[in-house]
Formats: sequence, structure tokens, C-alpha cells
Amino acid sequence: MWLHRRRMLLALSALLAGSACGFTPAFGPEGGASVLQDNLRVVAPDRRDGFLIAQRLEDRFGRNDGGRYVLTVTPTIQRQGLATSVEGTTNRFQVTGVADFALRDTQSDTVVRQGRVSDFTGFSATGSTVATLAAERDATARLMVILADQIVDRLVISASGLPA
Repeated sequence: MWLHRRRMLLALSALLAGSACGFTPAFGPEGGASVLQDNLRVVAPDRRDGFLIAQRLEDRFGRNDGGRYVLTVTPTIQRQGLATSVEGTTNRFQVTGVADFALRDTQSDTVVRQGRVSDFTGFSATGSTVATLAAERDATARLMVILADQIVDRLVISASGLPA
């Protein structure tokens, strides 16, 4: 019982401290990232990885083909073998991805934010050929979600000061 009251007390004190410090939600009415919400068009390569990263970015920011901002994203993927058996077959792969991005303001035709994010995922190749291909596709899809979320984080953090 004491532990429950203690947790409740800590939660309430954290809530009060957060409201007293002037915290503003990023996508709230006065948040810096609200200018990007439903005001952004994503441009990515016409490949599966480009579609997946653009899909995740549009899920997070909304889709607006006539928005003020254009986000150009270029993902690059590399596959590398990690673990080999005594027979010489590779049992585990690592998929490494890098995504370069640039946020362009269409009204002033300038790049207002740009950067590069990177991460990796892995998959096992111990099953059949079909299972290995499915695992690789899944690892690539997970990687594109990770990279897109990192881009969102970078843009949200640096969004204050962007023109509305």
C-alpha cells in the first residue's frame, strides 16, 4: 500500500514540476513543431525503402502535397554478414541504413534544416530461402521506421523558429 502511495506522490510531483517549468507540447497550439504538422510533402526515391520511409514520415507529420515545406529523404542500405557456420554459410546479417534529409521552405526556396541519421537492424538466415527473404524485408522495413523516427525527432527538436 505504501509503495502505491509513494508512486502516486512521485507521479503527481512530476506532473506539477512539468507544468511549472513552462513545458509546451511540440505539436500543441504554441509548440514549435506544429508548423510542420499537415504542412509537409515528403519526397523519397521510387524504391521500396523510399516508400517505407516516406510512409512513416507521412504517418507522423501528415500528408500535404501543397504544403509550405518539402522534406527530401535519401535512404541508403547495406547488408553485411555477421555470423558464419563451420560450413561457411552466413547465419546472421546486419542491415545498416543511412538517411540524408533536407527540409526546404518552398516560399523562400531555401534549405532550413538538413542532416543525416543512421542505425541498423539484423535478421537470421537459418530458415528456408523464403523465410530468409521475408526476414530481410522485415529488417529493412523496421530500419526505415527507425530512420524515419530519428528524422522526426531531429525536425521536432529543431522546429522552433520555422516560419508558419
